[in-house]
Amino acid sequence: MELPVIDARHRAPAVAGEDAAEEDHSQGRGIPRPRTAEVGAVNGQESAPRPAATAVLPYVSSATSKRTRPLRAWMITAPVDVVALLTPLLLSAQYWRGTLVAAGLTVVIFAAGGLYRARRHVSILDELPSLCGRLLASAAIVAIIAAMRHDSVEYGAGFMRGVALSAALVIAGRVITRKLTIVARKRRWVEHNAIVVGTGPVGIELARLLRRYPQYGLRFAGWVDTQVGDVPGGAPVIGSLDDLEKTIPMVECDVLIVADTDIPESTLMDVLRRPVAASCDLWVVPRLWGSHSQNRSPDHIGAIPVVQARHINLSGPRWWVKRGSDILFASIALAALSPVLLLCAIATFLDGGRGIFFRQERIGQFGKPFQVIKFRSMRPVNEHESQTNWSIADDRRVSAIGRFMRRTSLDELPQLWNILRGDMTVVGPRPERPFFVEKFSAEHPDYAMRHRVPVGLTGLAQVSGLRGDTPISDRARFDNYYIENWSLWLDLKVLMRTIAEVFRGGGR
Repeated sequence: MELPVIDARHRAPAVAGEDAAEEDHSQGRGIPRPRTAEVGAVNGQESAPRPAATAVLPYVSSATSKRTRPLRAWMITAPVDVVALLTPLLLSAQYWRGTLVAAGLTVVIFAAGGLYRARRHVSILDELPSLCGRLLASAAIVAIIAAMRHDSVEYGAGFMRGVALSAALVIAGRVITRKLTIVARKRRWVEHNAIVVGTGPVGIELARLLRRYPQYGLRFAGWVDTQVGDVPGGAPVIGSLDDLEKTIPMVECDVLIVADTDIPESTLMDVLRRPVAASCDLWVVPRLWGSHSQNRSPDHIGAIPVVQARHINLSGPRWWVKRGSDILFASIALAALSPVLLLCAIATFLDGGRGIFFRQERIGQFGKPFQVIKFRSMRPVNEHESQTNWSIADDRRVSAIGRFMRRTSLDELPQLWNILRGDMTVVGPRPERPFFVEKFSAEHPDYAMRHRVPVGLTGLAQVSGLRGDTPISDRARFDNYYIENWSLWLDLKVLMRTIAEVFRGGGR
């Protein structure tokens, strides 16, 4: 039987020594059957059977899977959970407040526990312990609140019957959605193109497993390694790691799987930090996985464990959560601090006359320039001095009022408007001028990576004492650590430390 026709755009490597006589995978139903090497005679002796490799040739994407590419796991599971959690309202409206609170709390706890993330190995039995534990936790919290508000055994018993019903429906809904997911993957209604980074034994085995078992929902699109060439066995890779920005759109990649590779971690991280990689989900085969290391959320492809890494770029739902919190914070802060802003404006006017605001070009997300707004603390001689003078902390032209505002960071408050406009975020890397961005980017390779996110009013580096004449390399490390480990709690910690610095007068 002929091998399936491969579109030139999706042409990718094959492992040499394969048997061409395999079932047609163009419909996603075939299972390759490798041919065992024949036993021959060498110098009158029988030669040992040679292990045969399996063909790893990407098949053409199905038309249906191209239309379902934007589909994500939570889009199917979350609506079913919400319907199941709200079903008791159809039976009785007596407990509507508790039911709504329980539904909202359960969805939040599920999301925090990773129950809305995509899994490669889909099994309700794997999810059941975590599912039941979180259902019990949310039910216990709401039951305690209901018991405190209603001193009635009958009321509590009736409410808990509704909670038990919704929990049973959630589990039943999960069984149904998981079954539908497996069917959709096997029929190739839902699949995402995957690039395997690394051409070692694990990388080759991953490609074979993805090609053979469509229920993992991934279509093998090719290998990427340090350079274009042949993997052991004679199969070429589709691109080098440096060409990943071109390779990802070429094969319409949705998932990157980092397997065994000789690529230095620093080089690999630099590539994965690029904006084009932010559009892909990132899965990693953990090193030393044969040592039976424990993982809180185990997943696997075949017998190879994989871990979905938190993406090192702020994107997707995480970015929208951060942006929403920025708008909320800036709006409340502008309203609450309006008297302080007015007093600062009056003091600046009395100190130096008209022109209370100071505007200066800074570099924001993805290197885009914008005008930052601050209260004026001194007047530079010219624009060149404004752009190239590193620090004015000891400049005698800074007035007493300007020095006080800089020490307490009150001069930064107008940047709340920059946050509402979307030029800045509340917590992020410090905004810097174009002259210094160009200088520091040339001197420190990690510095430019700070601009993956908008610059911030405050940041982890600033509250860690890295302001003024402190090493730029340390600032870049702290900023990149913040981006790669972002959470709302981390933002809150930085804000609390910032407030402490303001009251301590620890500004410039």
